[in-house]
Amino acid sequence: MSLDIVILAAGQGTRMRSALPKVLHPVAGDSMLGHVIHSARQLNPQGIHVVIGHGADAVREQLAADGLNFVLQDKQLGTGHAVAQALPALTGDTVLILYGDVPLIEVQTLERLLKRVEPEQLGLLTVTLDDPTGYGRIVRDEHGCVSAIVEHKDATEAQRAIKEGNTGILAVPGKRLGEWLGRLSNNNVQGEYYLTDVIAMAVGDGLVVATEQPHDAMEVQGANDRKQLAELERHYQLREARRLMALGVTLRDPARFDVRGEVSVGRDVVIDINVILEGRVVIEDDVVIGPNCVIKDSTLRKGAVIKSNSHLEGAIVGERADAGPFARLRPGSVLEAGAHVGNFVELKNTHMGEGAKAGHLTYLGDAVIGARTNIGAGTITCNYDGANKHKTVMGEDVFIGSNNSLVAPVDISSGATTAAGSTITQNVSDDQLAVARARQRNIDGWQRPVKLKKD
Repeated sequence: MSLDIVILAAGQGTRMRSALPKVLHPVAGDSMLGHVIHSARQLNPQGIHVVIGHGADAVREQLAADGLNFVLQDKQLGTGHAVAQALPALTGDTVLILYGDVPLIEVQTLERLLKRVEPEQLGLLTVTLDDPTGYGRIVRDEHGCVSAIVEHKDATEAQRAIKEGNTGILAVPGKRLGEWLGRLSNNNVQGEYYLTDVIAMAVGDGLVVATEQPHDAMEVQGANDRKQLAELERHYQLREARRLMALGVTLRDPARFDVRGEVSVGRDVVIDINVILEGRVVIEDDVVIGPNCVIKDSTLRKGAVIKSNSHLEGAIVGERADAGPFARLRPGSVLEAGAHVGNFVELKNTHMGEGAKAGHLTYLGDAVIGARTNIGAGTITCNYDGANKHKTVMGEDVFIGSNNSLVAPVDISSGATTAAGSTITQNVSDDQLAVARARQRNIDGWQRPVKLKKD
């Protein structure tokens, strides 16, 4: 079966009170439309057609990718009109219609819906709600078969009492869609071409409307304002928290934890409150992450410990290595097994060997640091000359005294020591002591300056 997917994403979203197109508002670090496209791709369609209108250029710019066909709807004349704009590009046996502001739809739900489609049968996703206000109502005949959908604004009081609502998500035989769209009328309160009218047409043509429902009603919840957007965010985060806990993660408080990307985890992981995981994060067994940490596009090996208030991006933390509290590991930072980076230490493009240590108040950029080397407090690598970056290389078992400035390019060989307060501008050989500081002078009779009296 060949599949085309149409995603309706042309709405303005006036209740968002935003210059940003509604479908580009983020949930869990990705746009709502981005989530829908991600789910669509997992169904392996032959084409994904995104119908855009308001903010079309911004949507194209942010989401343009191979396999996406953007279709412009110049005038927003309803959902039926929107699908019709994509019709010339649809050649699949089945057409699945999704919505760019419904980001939490599960792939498994869509797979169940697609299984309902046959040459003489279409699939409709409905949802049963205690309060379906705003939803089109599913009208069934005396045999319980779907006969039509009535929009809320057009519904009678009896029809508004129906609890089963239309989600708008629909899977239809591709060969029938064009005919139905051509027969749509805008004779309704809104003066729009409703896609929902296809249901009554299909029934009139003798087709069966087979329904499916999501396991969780929030799967089909859209976002028309900031409140609904926040509700989607929190539901997504709770869903991710449950998934990780099922895999063996202890979350100190699932309500204070955020995932904004893809996270893979091992067993016996412990994550404290207010931790944010962004991008692609890999967490192996026995990792502990303290409170208030942000970890982006990083890998934490078995037994690593990230202490509170630390920020990692593009970093690799080796087995039993630890960082923080208040550590910052920027892209290209690597801690080998047992390495230690303490409070107020910043690394950038720096490789710390096994057991190497930088305890506190240090900046190390563009550096290679050997095993068991110890970096004293207040040390910095002077790696940037205003135009180019230069490398600092330290061998194994080096001891760097406190308050050192290491002016790159410089090589400090294994076993060497630098004295506290030194500015190192030349290479240091194996086992040498380097002292590079001004000689101390004590001046007798020194008169300390005093404040001048104001007139």
